[in-house]
Amino acid sequence: YAQHFNIVVAPCVSPWAYEHIQRWQADLEDPNRSFKVGSETEESKALMTYIKETLDVKHWTCHLDLHETTDTDCTEFMPAKHAKAGLPYDGEVIPDGFYLVGDDENPQLDFQQAVIESVRKVTHIAPPDDNGNIIDEPVVKDGIIVVPAKALGLCGGVTGGTYTTTTEVYPDSPKLTDDLCNQAQVAAITGALEYVLAQQSSS
Repeated sequence: YAQHFNIVVAPCVSPWAYEHIQRWQADLEDPNRSFKVGSETEESKALMTYIKETLDVKHWTCHLDLHETTDTDCTEFMPAKHAKAGLPYDGEVIPDGFYLVGDDENPQLDFQQAVIESVRKVTHIAPPDDNGNIIDEPVVKDGIIVVPAKALGLCGGVTGGTYTTTTEVYPDSPKLTDDLCNQAQVAAITGALEYVLAQQSSS
């Protein structure tokens, strides 16, 4: 795709968290809730500075934020996060399957659906719970929820790209392997870029 796009890759935004299979980093901050102006979370601040000052891109066409959620979210991270805040923790269910998180200010649902259909060829899509939700957010299309990305400090809200999404894959699913998780993320990328190319050729 390099002949069609200028592609920037940030291969691992939070290395300590990656090495420890955790969502937050060594200072007990969640980088993916810290992409906000004035943030002092080291990893988030470094990426925002790089995007703004080093790259200085006038307009981003597409922004894909690739994530995975492991069982440590409900066995370690969320209990510790609630304990830190002095709140009770009643447990949670990690969605079993792939899903996307769009920005409610710019949902681009046709784009999101194109990514889902690309991933569906590789692995299963997370079903909604009995209330029609994924992670307590209403499912707007199969495997898709939308949230206020910028207000929440999500990385997907940083660039203001025309097409943005956050992927989530669950590597602890009994239906998946590490290789399938990687293939699902690759399918998300190719599905997104193919959609953008199709829109450009039709305009």
